[in-house]
Amino acid sequence: MAISVSHIGICVSDLERSMRFYCDGLGFEPVISYEIGSEFAVPLEVDGEIDLTSQMITRDGFMVELLHYRSPGVRGTPSDSRNILGMTHLSFNVDDVDAVGAKLAECGGTVIDATRTKVEQGDFLFIADPDGTRIELMTLVQ
Repeated sequence: MAISVSHIGICVSDLERSMRFYCDGLGFEPVISYEIGSEFAVPLEVDGEIDLTSQMITRDGFMVELLHYRSPGVRGTPSDSRNILGMTHLSFNVDDVDAVGAKLAECGGTVIDATRTKVEQGDFLFIADPDGTRIELMTLVQ
């Protein structure tokens, strides 16, 4: 059985704002964009009329799909990095946790100061993207 990783999807409320965060802030590059309608209602498990943009972005061979629902809109809140079932965060190795955190704040993210941790293994900090999805920045000691 051949299996390979394709991508992860993140639902966003404002595509332009999220593109700034992920592309300008984290260095992702746009790949391709799809306009999707109600023909995908069943696999997306969304009731009603669907009008969404699927924007694929990539960095270092890692693909993310930003899903912007114009209709029926978005609902709910993203999970945080606590012990809640499901995806809790995306993690990035960085040279300087504080510098990258500051850059991401300029690009619409929110630094979660209470998560700033320096331990023997390295430096760690969580940021929330513009919609609250958690992003972990880490500099590991080699």
